[in-house]
Amino acid sequence: MFELIRSHRRWMQVILLILIVPSFFLVGIQGYDSFMSSEPELASVGDQPITQGEFDIALRNQLEQYRQTLGSRYDPAMLDTPAMREQLLNDLIDRRLLAQVAQAERFSVSDTTLRDTIASIPAVQDNGRFSAERYRQVLAAQGMTPAQFEAGLRGDLAINLVLQPVIQSGLAPAEVVASLESALTQERTIQLRRFPAADYRAQVSVTPEEIKAWYDSHQQELTIPEQVTAQYLVLDEPAASKDVQVSDADIAGYYEQNKSRFGQPERRRASHILIQVPANASDSDRQAARAKAESLAQQAAANPAEFDKLAKENSQDAGSAQKGGDLGWLGAGMLTGSLGEAVFSLNKDQISGVIESPSGYHVFKVTEIQPAATKPLAEVRDQIVAEIRKQIAANRFAEMATKLTEIVYDQRDSLQPAADALGLKTRTASGITRKGLLSADDTTGESPASAGEDAALLDNPRVREALFSPESLREKLNSGVIELSSDKLLVVRVENVEPQHVAPLEKAEATIRERLIEERAAEAARKAGEDALKTWSADAASLPEGFGESIVVSRQQASQLPPSVLQTAMRLPAQKLPAYAGVEEGNDFVVIRLDKVEPGKTDASANELLARQLGSTWGEAEAAAVLKQLREQYKVQILPAAQQAIQGAESSENAG
Repeated sequence: MFELIRSHRRWMQVILLILIVPSFFLVGIQGYDSFMSSEPELASVGDQPITQGEFDIALRNQLEQYRQTLGSRYDPAMLDTPAMREQLLNDLIDRRLLAQVAQAERFSVSDTTLRDTIASIPAVQDNGRFSAERYRQVLAAQGMTPAQFEAGLRGDLAINLVLQPVIQSGLAPAEVVASLESALTQERTIQLRRFPAADYRAQVSVTPEEIKAWYDSHQQELTIPEQVTAQYLVLDEPAASKDVQVSDADIAGYYEQNKSRFGQPERRRASHILIQVPANASDSDRQAARAKAESLAQQAAANPAEFDKLAKENSQDAGSAQKGGDLGWLGAGMLTGSLGEAVFSLNKDQISGVIESPSGYHVFKVTEIQPAATKPLAEVRDQIVAEIRKQIAANRFAEMATKLTEIVYDQRDSLQPAADALGLKTRTASGITRKGLLSADDTTGESPASAGEDAALLDNPRVREALFSPESLREKLNSGVIELSSDKLLVVRVENVEPQHVAPLEKAEATIRERLIEERAAEAARKAGEDALKTWSADAASLPEGFGESIVVSRQQASQLPPSVLQTAMRLPAQKLPAYAGVEEGNDFVVIRLDKVEPGKTDASANELLARQLGSTWGEAEAAAVLKQLREQYKVQILPAAQQAIQGAESSENAG
């Protein structure tokens, strides 16, 4: 049939026109256009729409970036939220808007700017310099050509030019900077009097009737979410290396094959005399320095025992001169070029000739030689056993991983066949919810996941996603193999599902009692503090008992005060001192006495930094105002379909 269409293309075009044209008269051109363009439009910028398809692509790309960045900590339920979706849509609108402005106002980027921007990207650099080869490789890995990338980057840079002058020219008024600096550095001398809630616990009583009344009125708070009890298998290095035996023959063979790794190469202890030559030295200065070095080499060769003295008196290497020129133990390669060759060609106590380097002229003496040696097998036996076990475990791990994948897919209704075949232990954990692990008190099963040794494994977004997939919940089938890391694999299976429910009164009673006691003790502490505050405020002249030592605080130096206490202290009116204020801090109540207010010390560099930070913030605020005005000018509209895209899966669930 397709061959018929290709052979009679012109006739097929005529037939299509006959079928299509009448529909224009029936539904109109606009209706037909809407029919053909069925993709919902979420927003419009000028005459350009932002479609559901564009939004979906941007959302997938953003979530994929999060997945790559966060790895095993990636949790789509925490990231793919209505607030994030709304921000993404606004970002798409702003980008489209700025692109239209850039095009209308003819913003452009020069080839030089484009070239410099590309050259500054670390991913395309080699040793800090732009590499054309790496540039092509990076783009090829992304499926892009240089022309495609450069066109996109040029467009991005042009878009940035729209608001860049506004942001960069942001300048906070000097009065604002001065006022803020004064507020940040102002120092206040205060004293604190704490009323701990714990002091009032003994005065609190809670009756069973009050517990029951609280229970009845707080059912939503006591609701325990849907939870599952899961069976799971863990394949890791310990499991793969279990029962691995290493024979004496294996150890001996490994030792012989890797003897060079267990040896210590030849080392030499050397001293030197350095006569430095500056990089810009003249020929005559260089000749004089060399002549001095040769003279010292002759003196040292004539009397090697005096080398230390000659080095202390003449060497210009400040690090070694005071130690008689001693450079310590040197291995092969520690000294480069001719210096290393000279040291490793000398006999003990032999003096070298003059050796030139970029630093100047050297004279060496070898003071000790430690020949190359191999550690005996007994000394490295434990290391060899560990390395062999690791190699065997790595091979076994790969084999076991392949077998695990096959079995859990072939026999999907149980983990036991895989456990038996691989010698793994089937484990069980309860209290796993869609959003995390429940506490032991809220867990229905006997093995709370939150209290087990594998809590970190099970409280993983990918594991929870596998457990709460429709297939897992409904069919209770094995999940696929979940790779938590390169050496840790997990397979899970739902054993039991506990629906969402309200905790029974007898289980919640102790928690409710403790909560009511804490609340009432905190209320008693607050009342006592407020009563004392009224009394002290009325008679501010005398210093009441119970206050701590005076401390000096500022907005920059909190002196370890809790934020609520510091903010209250800094907001206290300073017209009449001493002044008092109270603030709740946790369950306690804290009374603050303000005794003194003084200007803080100013710092020119700090003030300059503050001015720059405020200028940057000011510029961003002005850019936001410009962006808002441009939205009005270009008639940006967020259309009704946007709300469903923003709510995403949540709106679909609610509709269902």
